[in-house]
Amino acid sequence: MTRTLKAACLAATALCALTTPSLAQSKLRVADSFPAGHYLVKLIIQPWMAEVTKRTNGAVTFEYFPSQQLGKAADMLKLTQTGVAEIGYVAPAYVSDKMVASEVAMLPGGFKTSCEGTRAYLQAARNGLVGQQDYAPNKIKLLLAVALPPYQILTAKTPIAAEQDLKGQKLRSTGGAQDLTLRSIGATPVRMAAPETYESLSRGTLDGVLFPLDSVISYNVEKLVKYSTEGENFGSFIVAYSISDQAWAKLTPEIQKAMLDAAEETNRSACAAVDQQEAETKQKLKDAGVTFAPLPAATKASVASKLGDVGAEWAKGLDGRGKKGTEVLKEFQGILKAAGG
Repeated sequence: MTRTLKAACLAATALCALTTPSLAQSKLRVADSFPAGHYLVKLIIQPWMAEVTKRTNGAVTFEYFPSQQLGKAADMLKLTQTGVAEIGYVAPAYVSDKMVASEVAMLPGGFKTSCEGTRAYLQAARNGLVGQQDYAPNKIKLLLAVALPPYQILTAKTPIAAEQDLKGQKLRSTGGAQDLTLRSIGATPVRMAAPETYESLSRGTLDGVLFPLDSVISYNVEKLVKYSTEGENFGSFIVAYSISDQAWAKLTPEIQKAMLDAAEETNRSACAAVDQQEAETKQKLKDAGVTFAPLPAATKASVASKLGDVGAEWAKGLDGRGKKGTEVLKEFQGILKAAGG
């Protein structure tokens, strides 16, 4: 073999070494704020990690950090951007100052089921204005997302039978759109991450929560609340895992495809499971002593009227900040309408 040929072979070997992810690069850190046994962990991130490892024949493995081990829920965006975790639970509601367009999927009355909301949000976040305004500027790529079923209000001492019962009630909120929702009906929003809810309720810092039913059990809140609204739609919440653009660029096209294909499968199965277990969770809460009651007709109509104005108010606020709120709202509502949601 000539010296020139040997040099070419050595150069090619070096190039391959630079462009092929190393074993260390293939072990990706995943972080979130959920307790390890949380139902969403079992439905979303755990099956996705297992499926990616399977589809890549073990070339990609994961090191999982639950329960805020790497940082608080509000820190997950920064942790993901800086590489402390390659993949993070970046819930838009917890960083609403940086991902405000995503709140369109958390407005009251938007959709009836988890799967309706999930499909609409994925389309808006990957191919629409939500992606352009929230994900691209933050240099992260959405992998997994599930919209939770419509939220209910659960209280520790006072059942909600009239609008007056809502006045001044200190209710847990994720901020942003949920703050607008609660203020519109006279309640007082108290912004905090879900893991902090139990302690705040036990101390009396909160009078109740704005929660999806499954989260009530996941955070042991059923031990502290006694009453719940029924059949209302006080908004939703987007559970989302994203990878930084920098970490994504280091992966081969084959690994990227495996991750996205696994994500599509997981998103579908997770939202379907969330919808299916809603009724089961409601029964568990009843068994735990929580009383469910629909709002009286007059109260329901008045509350619905006030909630109907929240979307327009939210959009107007974004317009004033140059965030195209009206366009984002129109686009999202159009996606839901086209899908029959």
